[in-house]
Amino acid sequence: MKKGFDGARDHHGELLPELSASATRMKYDKLMDAPLPKFDKNYPGSPFFTELGYFMLRRTMYSQFRTFETTGVENVPTDRGSMCSAWHTNGLMDPISIFLTHPKKFVVGGRHDLVTRPILGFWARKFAVQPVVRKAELLRGGCSEEEANYLNGRSLLNLATGISHGFGCALFPEGTSHSESHLIRLKTGPFRTVLAAAAHAKATGSEIPTLIPIGLHFRTRHLFRTDCWVEYGEPIDLPHEELPSELVEAIGAGDWSEPPAEIVTGLRDRLKEKLEPMTPNRKTFSEVNRDSVIAHVQRRIQNKPELTWREEVLEVRRLKNEPASAEIQEVATKIGDKLNQSGLDGRDINTSCDGLRGFSPVGAAVDLLKLIPFIVFLPTLILGMGWQIALGRILGDRTDEGLDARTSYHMLFGMFGSMLWWPVMATILTALTVMYNSEINYDLLGLFGNEIWQEGIATVLIWISMILVLWISAVSFANGWDAVSDFSKWTRRIKYNSSVSDDIAKLRDLLK
Repeated sequence: MKKGFDGARDHHGELLPELSASATRMKYDKLMDAPLPKFDKNYPGSPFFTELGYFMLRRTMYSQFRTFETTGVENVPTDRGSMCSAWHTNGLMDPISIFLTHPKKFVVGGRHDLVTRPILGFWARKFAVQPVVRKAELLRGGCSEEEANYLNGRSLLNLATGISHGFGCALFPEGTSHSESHLIRLKTGPFRTVLAAAAHAKATGSEIPTLIPIGLHFRTRHLFRTDCWVEYGEPIDLPHEELPSELVEAIGAGDWSEPPAEIVTGLRDRLKEKLEPMTPNRKTFSEVNRDSVIAHVQRRIQNKPELTWREEVLEVRRLKNEPASAEIQEVATKIGDKLNQSGLDGRDINTSCDGLRGFSPVGAAVDLLKLIPFIVFLPTLILGMGWQIALGRILGDRTDEGLDARTSYHMLFGMFGSMLWWPVMATILTALTVMYNSEINYDLLGLFGNEIWQEGIATVLIWISMILVLWISAVSFANGWDAVSDFSKWTRRIKYNSSVSDDIAKLRDLLK
């Protein structure tokens, strides 16, 4: 039995989430020393490291996904703070997807070990992340209940104060990242926090913050270069008029106080009503695959362009409310399960709906254009990204955090590994260039002249150029991977076409 799985249950009788090895190691003294956020500036944490972190996250995230789309950002009010709540199925990719698309900077709360881990903990402290002890750690003896209540109260008060001051915040009411195809039971932490933020806003005369449901949609969450759609929903107004004056006074004075339970649960139920349709909301992913197949076949029959990822999600959502007949569902389920087991999906169905797509000259030409830079920069890629890719893949595939944390490891090694290694690699290559400059046909050091200061400028530019080449090699890897992935899918379509072609044709006839 794994260390974090001991059959422990909460007061509802539900099994507590399985803990990773990292989550079981609670360092309470270090948690209490975590930096507190500042509310009198534009950044709760370090301005320099926050901007640097956002810059690196953007570069890494947009390489992580093949398509990345955001809608509904106009729903976010910019004259007040907001609490963002979404379902939680993809580890660190979930909060980062919100951070990078929300118009405001964030006060951040997270699992306690984010603050104490090597490297990641450094950045968490620079972002002023406020650690939270979950019930799963508390009931397993990570710390005393008094210690957990004090730490959580302090963290939630800081988050609430930050939201009241106009910052954004993202907390996930399910309390843990999971692999279900629907919401699991919602905890009350985010709702207690945002209600406390409303109380603080009332005490200080600030604008009352809002609660925003967010749909996080990943085509295949654990795969590199999958598709992502971040969907901002309509804000939910907070019942601030129902908050008792005692709560407003306590929060305004800087003391944590619990909002009334009935208001908390009422807000939780309102969020659940809005958030549930922004998830697949199915018993199993087999049902999702089934309706995805139906949506793509319908699109083929209508002779319309292929569904984008966002359009596919919306079509699957529509088919939840307007289900197809039992016979259609049965055939589509058979197709969807076979395609999923083969690493394929509804996009792989051909235009005549009698089998899977064949060879596409246009697609092959596009992939070839992507593959050429990948091959050209392959030596640089190995030097600059080789060990990051290898370790990210190895540890991501072996992590005890679960499949939902796989891409978190990929992203973290890609980002932090490059940040630490590229300057070293660029320095080594620059030093070699300077040492062997006389043996190079072109005098790189003499670009601007032979004075010491001129050669110094040339050396700096060479170093920057090395960083740029390493970055280009990383981008070429992401695009080249698309070509490799497309070729792999083509070979699988050839292999499995005969096993699904008759069923696809039958589904087409049924839908017509």
